[in-house]
Amino acid sequence: MTINVGGTFFLGAGCRMAIVAGLAGVLLPAGGCTSTTTNNAAPTALTEGPKDTGSYPNLNIPPQVAAKQFTKEETAANLAQLKAQQQAQLAKGRGAKAPANSAALNTLAKTHGADTLKQIEGKCDPTLDPNCN
Repeated sequence: MTINVGGTFFLGAGCRMAIVAGLAGVLLPAGGCTSTTTNNAAPTALTEGPKDTGSYPNLNIPPQVAAKQFTKEETAANLAQLKAQQQAQLAKGRGAKAPANSAALNTLAKTHGADTLKQIEGKCDPTLDPNCN
């Protein structure tokens, strides 16, 4: 029984007429915009060929290089210099040692975010900030 009610409600004569009228209202104006003439039957690119406008590079001509390229000797010398600088930086970093009290740092890492939010929101803690009122 509900199938018949749904079928007559959604696909009744009034509904079908509304759908047809809506489609006709949408499609008729769009049909008036399309037209063909003998002047534009073929695309312009096929009839006239390519034009040099001067604004786009010709891909058939190799581009000019901006600077002289490194020789193999210059490349090796620059690479050796960079490796020496890297070794110097690594030697400086070897003097740094891990902090002795890693447990205190772990506690700080866990509570730092909440403490900072309290200070930002104005709910500061006098133990963290002596200027807190």
